[in-house]
Amino acid sequence: MLLKLVGYRLARGLTTLWLVSLLIFASTEILPGDVATAILGQSRTPETVAAIRNSLGLNRPAYIRYADWLGHFVRGDIGKSLANQRDIAPEIRERLGNTLFLAGIAACISVPLSILLGLLAAIRHESFFDRLVSAATLATISFPEFFIGYVLIIVFAVKLDWFPSLAMIDSQMGFWARLDAIALPAATLVLVVLAHMMRQTRAAVLNILGHPFIEMAVLKGVPKWRIVLEHAVPNALAPIVNVVALNLAYLVVGVVVVEVVFVYPGMGQLMVDSVAKRDVPVVQTCGLIFALTYVGLNMIADLVGVLSNPRLRHPR
Repeated sequence: MLLKLVGYRLARGLTTLWLVSLLIFASTEILPGDVATAILGQSRTPETVAAIRNSLGLNRPAYIRYADWLGHFVRGDIGKSLANQRDIAPEIRERLGNTLFLAGIAACISVPLSILLGLLAAIRHESFFDRLVSAATLATISFPEFFIGYVLIIVFAVKLDWFPSLAMIDSQMGFWARLDAIALPAATLVLVVLAHMMRQTRAAVLNILGHPFIEMAVLKGVPKWRIVLEHAVPNALAPIVNVVALNLAYLVVGVVVVEVVFVYPGMGQLMVDSVAKRDVPVVQTCGLIFALTYVGLNMIADLVGVLSNPRLRHPR
């Protein structure tokens, strides 16, 4: 039964990725202009545009180009950039490594801190601490990422001059120099995802605290912190894992705005630059990698939730 359920979830995830690949390809097809006109600029003529489109293979039918692109991606060959005819893979690896580094630092801070604050808020429900943390996180959720980023730049880069306003890193920088460079974008991501994870953790634990077996533990005189840690948290693990996985996916996929604000050389910045240059293969590759990350992390969260809660293995 469990293997059948896992196989079903995997098949559903792969189907989702295939549908997303269709949407990504269709979206890039309807972009105004193309790389041929971007390369030639003002000096283009219909003949030169047609010649470049023919040399780049852009005159082939869309379904053939889609099948060719997806087949090469599945085999690990993500092709060449239309803008400079260089292999995409080296730049993708470097930019993806930068994005994962930023997302990893933000996750290492936000995940344990959000779970800790959520548990403390649940233990001290309706206390001043609970109301203060809830109000602060609600305010954080209300602001978009770029606004938080610009506020951090004004305060910590312009006024206090503690951190650089532009998060520029390269392969020659050491670990601590990289940390200093990404301090503000990492702080922005932490503030964005911390609020959501903390509130969901608190809500999941409080939901379990309303069950009859929790009331029995209270009547037996078990301390509230033991009730939360030993009884509520294990039963609330599935929704907590789900919200953590969703926010980890956001740290990788939703980092585009933050990378643009801080001019961080990651996948998001590469994707935005490639859209401006009409470099379709790079845009498609970035989009599919983002989709693969998001769907993959959601599948993992789904499977962890099923494994942690036996009731989900036998849905009614």
